[in-house]
Amino acid sequence: MSSQVNPFHNNAEKSQIWNMLVKRDIVAFVTQDWNMVACDFIQEGFLGIDAKGSNNPDDWAINFPTLAIYRDEWLRQAAESAKTKYTEDRTDGIFRATTLEQIDINGNSAVAHKKFDGSIQRTDGGADILHWQTLYFCRKEDSIWKITGFIGYLPLDMGGSALSD
Repeated sequence: MSSQVNPFHNNAEKSQIWNMLVKRDIVAFVTQDWNMVACDFIQEGFLGIDAKGSNNPDDWAINFPTLAIYRDEWLRQAAESAKTKYTEDRTDGIFRATTLEQIDINGNSAVAHKKFDGSIQRTDGGADILHWQTLYFCRKEDSIWKITGFIGYLPLDMGGSALSD
């Protein structure tokens, strides 16, 4: 199945979340169009945690205490990515590296497990490595799913269970 095909076509709730977090986010990022995703967020109480690639929560930081700070970083990263020359279409490369197969919904709350696992080859011979995951926290308001916050840049492999039998 193409990575650009919504795997939740039989579930309207999860399909809406996938379209927001994968399809719309990637297209907006590549085109550097924050306005395309601005309405996908709940500004009041927004919180973004940067896991810094660590599976130890003691290392994590509140790098995005407001949506405005997250927006500015998102736009900075989108602009930086746009300056880079790739050997393939950047949109296709990001879609290929992105999966969102697990969305847990309980009432009007949801957590979506978005994973990045791939690379995009640059024309300079190097590659941009995408190898992390983000947990997005969402809430449904007036039948529309929106992002309330996230924990991003988590290691793709978080290791074993901390709970024992």
